[in-house]
Amino acid sequence: MTRRTEWPDSPAEPGGDAGSGYGPTDASAAARGAAADDVGARSGRRSRKGAGAGSGFGEGAGRRARSGTRSSGSPSSSRAEKGEPRDPVEQARNICLRLLTGTPRTRKQLADALRKREIPDEAAEEVLARFEDVGLIDDAAFAGAWVASRHHGRGLARRALVRELRTKGVDSAVIDEAVGQLDPDQEEETARELVARKLRSTRGLDRDKRLRRLAGMLARKGYGEGMALRVVRQALEEEGEDTEGLDEPF
Repeated sequence: MTRRTEWPDSPAEPGGDAGSGYGPTDASAAARGAAADDVGARSGRRSRKGAGAGSGFGEGAGRRARSGTRSSGSPSSSRAEKGEPRDPVEQARNICLRLLTGTPRTRKQLADALRKREIPDEAAEEVLARFEDVGLIDDAAFAGAWVASRHHGRGLARRALVRELRTKGVDSAVIDEAVGQLDPDQEEETARELVARKLRSTRGLDRDKRLRRLAGMLARKGYGEGMALRVVRQALEEEGEDTEGLDEPF
């Protein structure tokens, strides 16, 4: 069975793991550029219409901010002196682009990050909607890649995968479609491989303790009781263990 690289944990986002099995490509980099240009142009037009709004970001914005607001001493002046954008749409766009660099995120993960940074809801919604339009946010693609990576990398079964995707705010219909890609035969084969790797460490224990340990390992990874019992019993039989009476649920 071909192994895929496990989706590693990501320290950058509350709630969770995010993965490298679904990393950036040239196409996604181009899409990020398109989104940046588009949202940047929108915020620039809006800023020019306002009487005192800041425009753009980067070195030029930093110079303008320093010349106009150095003496105020306010938090916004401090940010402007560092070249940070004052427009909330620009701030939201920059935050999302940083979080998406090298790591896919769900819409909810990005929305939570913007809320934590006190980005106004209207600005956050504008940026998130635009990012969805250009494909930088794609919960269906995220869920499909997550299922493939976590199943092949960690051996997780459907129930565990559903729990994880729910914590990331993925819609139930999208989750159902993503976990539907797991073939039941493939899932059982993965369970057998997990038991085979763990079996050696249980040798020397009595039969019931081996059963509980192996079945418990499968249960934690989301495998159902019936499948777990069947797989563990077969593994023990292949080692010459007497499995009479192991048909009862554990």
